[in-house]
Amino acid sequence: MDTPWCYAITLPGPPGCHAPPQVIVVHATGETTRNGETVYADAAGTLRVTITRGVAEPIDAPAGPGRHTCLHAHPLP
Repeated sequence: MDTPWCYAITLPGPPGCHAPPQVIVVHATGETTRNGETVYADAAGTLRVTITRGVAEPIDAPAGPGRHTCLHAHPLP
């Protein structure tokens, strides 16, 4: 199965703010992690993730309150 070239990632709004989720498109960068996973990034390169079975996991994201480690990823045509 071919790996999709781009995904729409859904970022939830800040906890307690009732803000709508934000959708960000990420594209394959041509890079891979040490484990051989494809690295995806937004246009600015500020959101870098790996994606497995529809779940995006941020790379090098600081941990803490309000930080999400598992995000919904939807493949784009």
